[in-house]
Amino acid sequence: MTEPQQPRSDSSPWNWLLVVPIVVPLMTFLFNHDEPRIGGFPLFYWLQFAFILLGVTTTTIVYQMTKRGRS
Repeated sequence: MTEPQQPRSDSSPWNWLLVVPIVVPLMTFLFNHDEPRIGGFPLFYWLQFAFILLGVTTTTIVYQMTKRGRS
């Protein structure tokens, strides 16, 4: 038989960190420039890759801080 489990609570304050990779790419003043260029690519293009890394890093941190012990 299965044991009754505690109701899941997703109310960790760490979850608020997930707002960062959503809000930062919406700030157009960050990438509304042509310079600096990296490898010939304007700021807009390589900053998109930086936003991806920001999202992956943030998600990893939140996951690691909120996961429960696995049996």
